[in-house]
Amino acid sequence: MGLIAALSVMALLLPVAFLSNAGPDTVLEVGIFSGAAEGTALPSGWTPMTFSKIPRHTRYDLVKDGDLVVVKATSEASSSGLIRRIRIDPVEYPIIEWRWKVLNIYKKGDVRKKEGDDYPARIYVTFEYSPSDMGLFDKVKYETARLLYGEYPPGGAITYIWESKAPKGTIAANPYADQVRMIVVESGTTRLNQWIREERNIYEDYQAVFKKKPPLVSGVAVMTDSDNTGESAVSFYGDIIFKKTANQ
Repeated sequence: MGLIAALSVMALLLPVAFLSNAGPDTVLEVGIFSGAAEGTALPSGWTPMTFSKIPRHTRYDLVKDGDLVVVKATSEASSSGLIRRIRIDPVEYPIIEWRWKVLNIYKKGDVRKKEGDDYPARIYVTFEYSPSDMGLFDKVKYETARLLYGEYPPGGAITYIWESKAPKGTIAANPYADQVRMIVVESGTTRLNQWIREERNIYEDYQAVFKKKPPLVSGVAVMTDSDNTGESAVSFYGDIIFKKTANQ
């Protein structure tokens, strides 16, 4: 099962929160891992995302790193993620901000090859299916998926990745899903083993990679995987928020 199909199945299992028109609020708290207790289950709304054809799953734990609780991902020739299904208006909240820390990259990692399609850390932002943006063939595919899974799969996704070789700013199509575009946010070993705060404008990124205005956000996921390269990685994820404006 590919990512888009897996997200469709998860859609049947999770309640939907629609975070929009939130009055004066300038921040939406999507993944406040720091508010959880070390060693407990993940915060409300987050759930594992697994793939039927990949038997080995990445392990995710809530651990303390310094004074804060974060998500620790341990991948050993494995793949799975954590997902929160949530609806957000990217016009009102176009900025996503998160923190992550990566301890190692993959020797065989390569964003341009299927066999290198592993990343020690990645953040997915998925978008709702919009029939008006689809051609006839894609509409048929999405209607078929709706009949199979009971709901439309995401219309597209952006993945922010930590890559092994490709330079920062590289944009690539995912080799397994043509609706997914990957953007290299960090690359190589220079910033390993340190917390990095990232900030992206998802509205502008969607327009840049899909050449149209984005529909509503349908979900956010984190994933550390190493099933294609057969390697191992340890990474950490801090809080994830959406904002109305970028930091100055």
